[in-house]
Amino acid sequence: MQRVPEPELMDAPAQARAYAEADFSEPNALFVERALSHLDHAGSGQLLDLGCGPGDICLRFARRLPGWRITGLDAGPNMLALANKALDASELGERVEFVLARLPAHPFSQRFDAVVSNSLLHHLPDPMALWHAIVELAAPGAYIQVMDLHRPPDRESAAALVAEHAADEAEVLRQDFYNSLLAAWTGEEIEEQLQQAGLGDLTLSRPTERHWLVHGQIGS
Repeated sequence: MQRVPEPELMDAPAQARAYAEADFSEPNALFVERALSHLDHAGSGQLLDLGCGPGDICLRFARRLPGWRITGLDAGPNMLALANKALDASELGERVEFVLARLPAHPFSQRFDAVVSNSLLHHLPDPMALWHAIVELAAPGAYIQVMDLHRPPDRESAAALVAEHAADEAEVLRQDFYNSLLAAWTGEEIEEQLQQAGLGDLTLSRPTERHWLVHGQIGS
């Protein structure tokens, strides 16, 4: 099946609210636990989450990495309003901040000890904007982790994944999930993007039937 792009921003109020209220605990926990196995829990550092959405992953990292500062970047003001609302209720405000920016633009002058991204790539008109941002913003030796949906072979398979994993979600979320599956990249396409960005040393795996995951340390 050929890729079917979708709009870069999914930030209408109903979309943002449905996304924030949806149960992404399983993939989000998987994503965070994978990264934590490579990070220094007792030490300090700075972690950047590109495409942080309503902030759940940033807050999960902040709770588990008490010495780290966590920065989330997103292009959706409604998403970030929900992220800041969650932050206000978390008592983590001194170590977590959310930044409104749209890649490839960003306000950062520093580099980060870890750069992560979950479910952003399939939204971007140019996927290389993410990989180039990672190269630009990751400090030498930084840990990199990117996860996103894997495009299924046909529309019937995409519909089956929606029925299996989002049967109880709001209709707007079910439709967004279906569109995101059609807009996703395959593992083979990701390998080509990594080579183009000079990130060919990172490891690509398939942690679930509907996701691919890239991780590893960027060159010193």
